[in-house]
Amino acid sequence: MDFKQLESFVLVVEYRSFSKAASKLYLTQPTVSAHIAALEKELGEKLLVRTTKEVSPSKAGEIFLTYALDMLRLRDGAMAALGDFKKAVEGNLVIGASSIPQKYFLPEIMAAFNEKYPQVSFQVISGDSGAVIDKLISGELDLAMTGTVQQENKCVFRRLAQDRLAVITPKGEGFARYRENGFPPKAILDHPVIIRENGSGTRRETEEFLRSRDVDPEEISVVAESGSTESIKMMVAKGLGIAVISRSAAADYGQFGKVEIFDFQGGPLERMLYIAHRKNAPMSNAACCFFDFAAAYYRQE
Repeated sequence: MDFKQLESFVLVVEYRSFSKAASKLYLTQPTVSAHIAALEKELGEKLLVRTTKEVSPSKAGEIFLTYALDMLRLRDGAMAALGDFKKAVEGNLVIGASSIPQKYFLPEIMAAFNEKYPQVSFQVISGDSGAVIDKLISGELDLAMTGTVQQENKCVFRRLAQDRLAVITPKGEGFARYRENGFPPKAILDHPVIIRENGSGTRRETEEFLRSRDVDPEEISVVAESGSTESIKMMVAKGLGIAVISRSAAADYGQFGKVEIFDFQGGPLERMLYIAHRKNAPMSNAACCFFDFAAAYYRQE
């Protein structure tokens, strides 16, 4: 087996699609299929289950995935180590981040990175996901952390971490019926709702989720719109309405009894956070190292 075969397998599993994996690797779909076939022949196991709708790993594939990721991580680590040896990692990094990555993920990653590369300093630019991606494309940023994938023809995205979105409501027995089984998606139409601004990854993910549950976001009774998660929490705590925000962001208000926090009925609404750089644009050694470091950071836990 070789690294190209491992990369093909990992990306087919990640995107549940041969064509999407091929696009990410800049290969043809038959080439990716050949890589998978060669792996399956060498291992003597069927790694993927193909249906008319998607591709998923088999039981053997799930086991092999862990080792494939480890092998790729070791390769990346070796390459990074050699890069460090050849060239110092130093300078200033300008990183744009939407609200949740900026507050709950980026500080920890920067601190860990700075321990390893103390000659790197940071400038952090705030904005919603759409605005941050626009700044990245225009060259104002070295890297971006967002809650959504946009303009893939101009940016390269890599998964950073998983975030869970939850419904927060004012305190009160009016919402007690949701404690046992979760918040029914259709019940969002029964309450005034505070929403994030256009361009927000949280808003985009929430709207896509609601549509998948036969709830039209256009029918929501919007009482307020805000670009600040802190402001939204305060408005909910004061009884203005309900909202869907990151569970990480809601944790402090929940801990101190200011709001109720509910997962959606039928299972939690989870979304990915991403780190991105401009496609086909030169990157500093510091930016390259931080991009790889951040993408691997939460996988190591």
